[in-house]
Amino acid sequence: MSDNPAIRVSDVSMMFHMHKEKIDNLKEYVIRLARRKVGYTEFWALRDISFTVQPGERLGVLGFNGAGKSTLLKVIAGVMKPTQGTVEIHGVVAPLLELGAGFDMNYSGRENIFLYGATMGYSRKYIQERYEEILEFSELKDFIDAPVKNYSSGMRARLGFSIATAVEPEVLIVDEVLSVGDAKFRNKSEAKIQSMFDKGVTVLFVSHNTAQVRSLCNTAILLDKGRIVAQGGADEVCDVYDAMVRK
Repeated sequence: MSDNPAIRVSDVSMMFHMHKEKIDNLKEYVIRLARRKVGYTEFWALRDISFTVQPGERLGVLGFNGAGKSTLLKVIAGVMKPTQGTVEIHGVVAPLLELGAGFDMNYSGRENIFLYGATMGYSRKYIQERYEEILEFSELKDFIDAPVKNYSSGMRARLGFSIATAVEPEVLIVDEVLSVGDAKFRNKSEAKIQSMFDKGVTVLFVSHNTAQVRSLCNTAILLDKGRIVAQGGADEVCDVYDAMVRK
């Protein structure tokens, strides 16, 4: 294995506070906090996660709902900071997670291209250079100056996908199967992702579909209740997951 992996995850744990009682408004929360009456339990979404991904490797991430898959990808993408542990990534990252979730609904599509690009670490100059490419790929030219709050969820996802994939990534992070827009646009987006695969990018791919993981990935990890319970070749780990599903 290389001493310089594309991704190194070391002893990562992620804890959330789960409030014991329903608090309906901020004022009530502040009062309870001041009186030390805010009760919560600790929920560890991830526990002691460690693995490396080599350049060009395609790692599948499997697990049932609530296993911690999406949390892990958000930590790796830098959306969340882990409670414990460290993540190192070498190379340009394209995270395809919750496309369009970072949009400001009152801004136009044009303004959100620059805003969303900035949240992903792209410079304004870079986005300006790729603006026409983003606009053409999204197929939203007639709506680009309308507020994003007037877009359908599919239109927002299309714009988010077009911005996220405007970069030439070295690391691609994909959460679940992408269902972006109508059938025509889905085919185009899948072709875009496949072209990235063909260029040898490093991939983290979450899916419940073991057939997809077997065909797209060469290695895999299996999460259960926030811990890695299987790790190795994609076929080997998929066999473990399929056995768990049958149970």
